[in-house]
Amino acid sequence: MSEHFHKEIERLKNRAFSLSTLVEENVGRAVRAFGEKNENLARRVIETDAVIDTLEIEVEEECLKILALYQPVAVDLRFIVAVLKMNTDFERIGDLAVNIAERALALLRLPATDLATQVDEIIEKVRGMLKNCLDSLVNLDADLARRVCADDDDVDEFYRSMYDKVNQKILESPTAEMIDDTLQLLSISRHLERIADHATNIAEDVIYMIEGVIYRHHVKERESSGR
Repeated sequence: MSEHFHKEIERLKNRAFSLSTLVEENVGRAVRAFGEKNENLARRVIETDAVIDTLEIEVEEECLKILALYQPVAVDLRFIVAVLKMNTDFERIGDLAVNIAERALALLRLPATDLATQVDEIIEKVRGMLKNCLDSLVNLDADLARRVCADDDDVDEFYRSMYDKVNQKILESPTAEMIDDTLQLLSISRHLERIADHATNIAEDVIYMIEGVIYRHHVKERESSGR
């Protein structure tokens, strides 16, 4: 491949890393806005989403341009395909950060409940998954990517538990304010669970990029064979 091709690949990497960093920062702002009841942070998350959307389009256009002009193969092709898939996940994580920020704004006018502190427990888990999937991408670390995939089960279990607790809370205190508050918290939990799903998708794409293995199918094969 030509020197120009390698420069295009480096430019694509830099844009993809810039997008991933911006998305991670916006998720951090969103959960801080929720935890600190910070209206300014929540609004900043919402405003920043337009920048994320623009960068996502630029990354996609760069991928398509490289595919059309250079017709890469092997490792280079896997890299571009993986970036295209990750790009969509990053944009959706950005949207979910906006959703959390909007729920944080809604909670400003509601009294706090004990369920809010339980959401804090899963925030750190999800943020850790997001950080690890990005670190696995930057460092091309397949083992770290596999750890992200394994952690997703804990987040799923938390969401199921939160759903049950919200139902119980509504039965115990069926006031309008309590119902509104608990449903907002459940919505935040659902958005966090979806962020974890997208982080898992990105981790699987990192494994594909490094090893050429479609990881989710290999997991299913091991489970079905009992290994």
